Amino acid sequence: MSYAQYTFGRTYTFGAAPSREARLARLDALATLMDTAFIIPGSNVRFGLDALIGLVPAIGDAITTAISLYIVHEARQLGAPRHIVFRMLGNVALDGLVGAVPLVGDAFDVIWRANRRNMRLLQEWLVRTERRRSEHTEAWWPRLPRAAEQSANK
Repeated sequence: MSYAQYTFGRTYTFGAAPSREARLARLDALATLMDTAFIIPGSNVRFGLDALIGLVPAIGDAITTAISLYIVHEARQLGAPRHIVFRMLGNVALDGLVGAVPLVGDAFDVIWRANRRNMRLLQEWLVRTERRRSEHTEAWWPRLPRAAEQSANK
């Protein structure tokens, strides 16, 4: 057995692509960690690592922007159309530009939540795509038996 195929006692095999659902769950968990993982005690204000890492001047905002761009990249890999990807990139750009302003940018990170917005865009697109797919299936499925009967009667 090669090293790439060894599972290390787990069900994950190196080299195997994770399922679409697993990828979405991982992206959702990352977006939550970056934007809404923590609550300020005594309030209902949620924040994530994006606001905390962003406190480090210059490099902090670069790191959080790179993580946000990873979510956009994964969305494109999942088949998101260009208009969704461009909206996601706009959210990341706004978050990165305003986030670079000391203190004001960190407050903006808490309010804007670009990663959660991007996950909502991706999930809404997936729901619309699945709805269209199921409507298309329902539209042709009832006709299939009738078409078979018509060809049998000829």
